[in-house]
Amino acid sequence: MSKESPPPAAKRPRGRPPKPRTDPATAMLPFDRPPAQRNGEAPVPVAPPPIILRHLAPAMVSDVYESYWRFAAERQAVFFRRACGGVRPWTSNAVLATFKFTNAYRASDRASQYLIRRVIYRADLPNTPREVFFRILLFKLFNKIETWELLERSLGPITFEDYRFAPYDEVLARAMRDGRRIYSAAYIMPPGSSAFGRPAKHQNHLLLLERMIEDRLPERLAQTRTMQEGFDKLRAYPTIGDFLAYQFITDINYSEITDFSEMDFVVPGPGARDGLRKCFIDPGGLNEPELIRLMADLQEQEFERLGLDFQSLWGRRLQLIDCQNLFCEVDKYARVAHPHIAGRTGRTRIKQKFEPTPESIELFYPPKWKLNEKIRASAEISAHAVGAARAVVGSRRRR
Repeated sequence: MSKESPPPAAKRPRGRPPKPRTDPATAMLPFDRPPAQRNGEAPVPVAPPPIILRHLAPAMVSDVYESYWRFAAERQAVFFRRACGGVRPWTSNAVLATFKFTNAYRASDRASQYLIRRVIYRADLPNTPREVFFRILLFKLFNKIETWELLERSLGPITFEDYRFAPYDEVLARAMRDGRRIYSAAYIMPPGSSAFGRPAKHQNHLLLLERMIEDRLPERLAQTRTMQEGFDKLRAYPTIGDFLAYQFITDINYSEITDFSEMDFVVPGPGARDGLRKCFIDPGGLNEPELIRLMADLQEQEFERLGLDFQSLWGRRLQLIDCQNLFCEVDKYARVAHPHIAGRTGRTRIKQKFEPTPESIELFYPPKWKLNEKIRASAEISAHAVGAARAVVGSRRRR
């Protein structure tokens, strides 16, 4: 009796299974979507499939990509609400209201505003490239307003002509002995001991600044044609890596020493790289600087696509440095809003809570940007509108 042979197995289709596609018009991409949660249990992270947007193909993005644009729009809205004298809370977004984030535009941050108005553009101090460079780097090496003001109170007007190592060293060393912080926590400055041989970090940084001046770096930067060339000149010095060189050339470019476009050149820092990784599941063959430039190029299109009312900086678009900074901030934001999407570092929480500074800032940007006239004009219009509204209310009360 012959056995019946089993039916032939179904042939496996060749090739990879089709990738799931999400219609960008119907995809659910809220600003703050909580992770999935079972009844009575802790939240369970659920990684969503990649999002494919035709205008970004072949790159594939995650939920964080959408949050990048929503974060930028809301953070800028918070900036304007505060600038216009609005009262807290300035946002209904719980993450933005709780944790500290920088502004959408780097030049709007408190330290940058102080640098531009109170350090660079000083009518009472010399404005030669050497003197302006000396002030910028002295401020940025510590990147702390309180340290600059301490030096001014203790030593008088800050000029390289009157600079001597010993008095500066003594003021900073005394502050440290008193338990005061002289460096900002915004980024880590390498100690420089191997290059300059001093035991204290601030001593090595003062010697670094002296060497730059001796090398006539301010004058050489003034003759530099491109931002990358200026970056390379700074990068050649001990303790100055890619991140610091890019930050410093951006700060120097706020002055009249150079006049580069902020759309010329970009260097992603460690935080921005983490943000890029969270936004782009597959970069589609683009490197990190190219992805940052893509964001700068697409900004109006993406804000419109998502129905976001982004208020630019009085007509100034987000520049490469701003888009780079936003990747750093959205990396932090995603730790809370999108905990299921991991970055390179594996960090899971935001360290700094938001505490508003009571002192208001009178906004001031590099005059070559031609924004200060627009700010004054908008302030006058706002003041007129407030006055008119008060007059209307007063007349109604008298009736």
